[in-house]
Amino acid sequence: MIGTVESSVNMPAPVLAAYSYCEAVTGQQARNFAYGIRLLPTPKRRAMSALYAFSRRVDDIGDGTLADDVKVARLDETRAVLARIHAGAVDEDDTDPVAVALAHASRVFPIPLEGLDELIDGVQMDVRGETYETWDDLKTYCRCVAGAIGRLSLGVFGTEPGAHGADRAPEYADTLGLALQLTNILRDVREDAEGGRTYLPADDLAKFGCSAGFQGPTPPAGADFAGLVHFEVRRARALFAEGYRLLPMLDRRSGACVAAMAGIYRRLLDRIERDPEAVLRGRVSLPGREKAYVAVRGLSGLDARHVTRRTVRRRA
Repeated sequence: MIGTVESSVNMPAPVLAAYSYCEAVTGQQARNFAYGIRLLPTPKRRAMSALYAFSRRVDDIGDGTLADDVKVARLDETRAVLARIHAGAVDEDDTDPVAVALAHASRVFPIPLEGLDELIDGVQMDVRGETYETWDDLKTYCRCVAGAIGRLSLGVFGTEPGAHGADRAPEYADTLGLALQLTNILRDVREDAEGGRTYLPADDLAKFGCSAGFQGPTPPAGADFAGLVHFEVRRARALFAEGYRLLPMLDRRSGACVAAMAGIYRRLLDRIERDPEAVLRGRVSLPGREKAYVAVRGLSGLDARHVTRRTVRRRA
């Protein structure tokens, strides 16, 4: 059951302040994410900011410089905060603004908070230094750190009444999360290698002669690095194509948000495909004007209409 959405006038001051804090975190640190959620109405934007701020806290623990045992302890503490939110035990005047905002958002929207437990599980995999032999192995990790975020976001977005196939919306949201995460992995391949992490499946690395890793601005000697990247790009494109089936199920502004975020990552994928070795030389990114264009395109509904037409043709 979705709770009553309060206006800013009626919202208790501590809750409003907590949301403001989460929106500030999102605006300062979210980059691509912020371009999407600014298209949402205020209650949904606030809820998404609360989700982002909590997720960012978890990610920062995993990516930080603390000793592994300290990271594990901090992740356990964060999971305990999440348990308090689950139990409805966070008061409006709690000293943790992220907990206050997320607790309020979870009362207003049917957010499946267990997805944040999955995110913590995924970051714990990072702390343990897990590697992945096959794509199926990597999918498990991607579902924890990105697919779960897709499903959490769907709790805020909701689906349109009577939307065809809406029972599969969580599946599509999950798949879109996988597409975004695989794009992230390709973009950050050298940065991750410098941090001692390898995400791409060992089977794929071996197939293209890249098992030696990526420690410099050029591929390993004798490696078919371009072949590896193009192989993973095709996999990501297939995930995007499947995940985009979510768009026609959403209301206009929620669909615009998803289309904007996914569109930015699809354009990143295009850039990586055109120049695979660019990811070894530095971080591939889009200029702000291009991100703004993608956001406008999402708001226009072009991507949703394209998916709808393609789906209708398939049924015909």
